[in-house]
Parts: sequence; C-alpha cells; structure tokens
Amino acid sequence: MDIYTEPEHVDPHTLRNLGPLRTLAGLWTGRGGTDVHPVAEGSAEDVFIERMELEPIDPQTNGPQLLYGLRYHTHIVRPGEVATFHDQVGYFLWEPATRTVIETIAIPRAQVVMAAGRAEPEAREFELSAKIGKEAFGICSSPFLLEAFRTLEFRIRIRIDSEESWSYEEDTLLLIPGRSEPFHHRDRNTLTRIGEPTPNPLARATADEMP
Repeated sequence: MDIYTEPEHVDPHTLRNLGPLRTLAGLWTGRGGTDVHPVAEGSAEDVFIERMELEPIDPQTNGPQLLYGLRYHTHIVRPGEVATFHDQVGYFLWEPATRTVIETIAIPRAQVVMAAGRAEPEAREFELSAKIGKEAFGICSSPFLLEAFRTLEFRIRIRIDSEESWSYEEDTLLLIPGRSEPFHHRDRNTLTRIGEPTPNPLARATADEMP
C-alpha cells in the first residue's frame, strides 16, 4: 500500500467539494437553542443564543487521502448576558472517497472529541458519533472530567432544512458519580444564515490568476 503518493488531481475550490457539508459554509445565528445539563439537584435547561462561523479551508492530504473541510468557531451566550456560556472550535471534514464526514471538537474545558459518520454527497441529514476508549473517532478529557463528568459517548445529528437554515441535535452521555444511570446532556438549535462564506485561500489565488 502506497501511503506517501498524493492524489494527482485536487480541485482547489473547496466550496465545490464539500459533499453534505456544502450548505453549512457561511455565517449563522440561532436564538432558540436549548441546553439540558446536569446540576446537583438533577438537571436544568437553559435557552441560548449562538453565533457560528464555518469557513472553507484549502484541500488537505495525508498521502493519498484527500479531505475537504470547514474551519468553525461557535460562541454561545445566554439571552441578555455577555459571559461565554459555551465556546467551541474545530473542523468539519468530508472525505469523498469513503463518504465520511468528520467533526473535530475542542472546548476550553480541557476536552477534545473526534466524531464521524457516513453520508452520501447529497445527504440532507446525517449523524456523527464518538466513543470513549476508541483509538479512531474517540474522546479525550482531563483527569477532572474523567472522574467527575466522564463522557462515554457523543452524538450529533445535523439536518439541512434549506439553503438558509440548518439544525442540529447533540447528545453527550455522561457518567456522574452518585447517579445510577448515565446522564444525557442534550443541546439543540436551528441556525439561520447571516453571511456568505469566504472562498478558501487557494481558490482565491486561482481566481486572481484568471484573466
């Protein structure tokens, strides 16, 4: 198996090659998000406002493996507040050869996740998942989180509602000391487009070279 030779033909225009992620590119906001999370007394539900930016990156290769993707940042606050309720960065990636969607997640609570799932290029709905202990598409947490709020599994289901709207539902399964059953930490929101994506650097350079 040749693990070094890169693909001969790589389209520099990421926005044309994102498969089911194509519609997600751009700037989005949602004011009706809900978050069900654990508290000492059991659970609580919060409403949140979200701003999410997803910008195309240049095509990436691991030898023969080819990935197209979006770099994202989501910032979440409670209505009427300034303090960050949740902040998250990462990438959504599409591997055309295997019909695989990948999401990398990093949050400033000392935790990272890599989730994946299969989808057709024109899919309007797909699900990604990750589990603790897996070498591929797993979850890595700090010692405190492993002891107090151990994340056993993460799932996200994304639904493309239209070119101007998409929704997600997340379920993070937590093992918490003193509770007989794992806790389902659930988040959901519907996002509406407020801005178009900026073409990736290589695509912009290619456009500048055209007469």
